[in-house]
Amino acid sequence: MPLLSWPDRRRTAENDGQAMTILVVEDDEKIAETLRKGLEGEGYRVRLAADGEEGFYRACTEPCDLILLDLMLPGRDGLEVLRAVRRSGCRVPVLILTARDGVADRVAGLDDGADDYLVKPFSFAELLARIRALLRRGSGTPATTVRLADLEVDRLRREARRGGSLLHLTGREFGLLEYLLRHAGQVVSREMLARDVWREAGRATPLDNIIDVYISRLRKKVDQDHPVRLIHTIRGVGFMAREEEG
Repeated sequence: MPLLSWPDRRRTAENDGQAMTILVVEDDEKIAETLRKGLEGEGYRVRLAADGEEGFYRACTEPCDLILLDLMLPGRDGLEVLRAVRRSGCRVPVLILTARDGVADRVAGLDDGADDYLVKPFSFAELLARIRALLRRGSGTPATTVRLADLEVDRLRREARRGGSLLHLTGREFGLLEYLLRHAGQVVSREMLARDVWREAGRATPLDNIIDVYISRLRKKVDQDHPVRLIHTIRGVGFMAREEEG
């Protein structure tokens, strides 16, 4: 299968209504798991690779929107992986995460094709800001804003506004709202939400209850004090985002 270009990968993800995917290439299991949980909490999809060979393989065969790459990896080190990825024609933004803080190390990484460099230990808030900046900079596609009536969701800034007013949403609420809007006018089942938003392969009654709680919270934040309701329960089937007075 031919490699998808960076713009094509982004278009595919957006057309399918998927969250942006980040590949984390990190051999420290604790750090990798912390990054996975944190990024998934912000609504991103996360794939992990524990060494250079796996990282190179996944970068070249599985669509992603950004790569977080450690330098000190078993087998191929991070710079080798970076050079190989760029030689393959992959233009996905690469953010290097490493304990190497020397100027020469930073220069080498940037010269070999990295887009940014963050030294460990780092603030997770700063990491998120750099990720957002790289995704904005790398975008060769139309705006990633989704709208329904006066509700607007900006995927890159992770913001949602109704009637121009900012909605204060948690990461999970934002992911849920984004998914509903990507499927506006279509019924979204609890099974779909469990799989695509909660990323649970199996569906269970306790998760259904959690989904219902989040839908209720989201409906209050989105529809409260507005004459036009946008989030609806389709009894016995699931949920739908659409305009409806009442």
